[in-house]
Amino acid sequence: MTDNTLLAVVGAETFRDTFAADNTPEDMAIYLAGAFSPERQAQELADPSSRFLLAELEGEVVGYARLKFAEAPAAVPGARPMEIARLYARRSWIGLGIGATLMRAAFTEAQAAGCDVVWLDVWERNPRAIAFYARWGFEVVGEQIFQLGSDPQRELVMSRRVAGTG
Repeated sequence: MTDNTLLAVVGAETFRDTFAADNTPEDMAIYLAGAFSPERQAQELADPSSRFLLAELEGEVVGYARLKFAEAPAAVPGARPMEIARLYARRSWIGLGIGATLMRAAFTEAQAAGCDVVWLDVWERNPRAIAFYARWGFEVVGEQIFQLGSDPQRELVMSRRVAGTG
């Protein structure tokens, strides 16, 4: 399986598992078709501002993260930001340390790149993820809209300084 196809499959699966119960099938289908097509994943892989991390156990991808090195929303304090654009574990691996492993790896990447702040956005109706990020020292600094199909959803923007900077 090619990298872009793998990311399309795992990305769509983890997004669907996380959000399908709280959204309409129509909105999910629209979003998944656009965000997780193999073509879209090939574009993201080719984007020099993106970096992907895969968590793998015994030859199986159990989670992944997409990091982006680009401008952050004005609410994010810092001069050299890194965004955690996605961080997901496959359903059967949630609660078994995959997210923590990916988070540690993301901060290692941020430090290596000289970033001073890491930021992300999270759906306001995802308390488990909000609590996870808060345990990692992220604080809410703003909000923005995420368009899921026809549904504009409120996302919390959270950020955290990178250790050893500023």
